[in-house]
Formats: sequence, C-alpha cells, structure tokens
Amino acid sequence: MKTSDILRKFSPEHKNMLNILHAIQDNNPYNYLAGDDLKEVAAYLNTTLSHVYGVATYYTMLSVKPRGKYIIRACNSPVCLIEGSLDVLEELKQLLDTGIGETTADRLFTLEVSECLGHCAMAPVMMINDRIYGNLDRKKIADIINEYKNK
Repeated sequence: MKTSDILRKFSPEHKNMLNILHAIQDNNPYNYLAGDDLKEVAAYLNTTLSHVYGVATYYTMLSVKPRGKYIIRACNSPVCLIEGSLDVLEELKQLLDTGIGETTADRLFTLEVSECLGHCAMAPVMMINDRIYGNLDRKKIADIINEYKNK
C-alpha cells in the first residue's frame, strides 16, 4: 500500500500524526519511516518536516532507520532487572549475534531495549513485535527465537 493510500484513511489533523506514522511504519517491510514518508506526512498535515521528524524520533516505537521483520524489545525496568533482564539481554545478543539497536545480517531481528513493557508480574519479559513473552530463562528465549526463525 502506498503512503498516500494510508494518509487518506486519516483526516489531515495533527492529532492523527502518531496513528499515521504507526500505520506507515507497519506497512513498511523494514519497519521504519523513510524520509519520503515523513515529507508526505508533513505536507498532508500542513506542518514542517522537522516537526514530523521530531515526533518520529522521540517515540521509541517509531524508527527512521530500517529494522528487521521482528522487533525484539527487552524490558529494562527495575523489576525486570531484579528478575534477570540483563541475562535475557545477553542471551539475546548471543543468540542473534547482534548488539542493542542493531539488526541481524538476515534482516530478521532488531534488538532494542525498552524502559518498561508493563508486565512486571511476568518479569523478566521481552516483546517481539506486539507479543509479550514472560518468565524468561535461557531455554525459553532460545525456543522463542527458533520459533520465529522457522516461521
């Protein structure tokens, strides 16, 4: 779907900017907002490119750089830290052979850190795209990553 088709689904009001940006990003196979997309949004909302860029770079769920098919967000909240989120992050880095903020060579995964995913009762947790995984340990993490690799 073209960006212009997505824009037509929303009225050209500033209050729709986040929903527009999410819809455009979700439509992109590399899960990001390209420069041309940001320009189209600015024109559609009759605002400046710098304003749209500022919004796109402020929110961690949005990206202006290409990412993998699956976005993995490891929770870094105090509760998750106490329950072993640093071990989760290290296991993910090792399994994926990538660092925080990086995308795997096959463009399948991007590893990010989130301040809180809001599922403290299941700590430590991670999120892959829109799905939460909790009570993580090394084996569970490996099983989950293998499941996504085999999709």
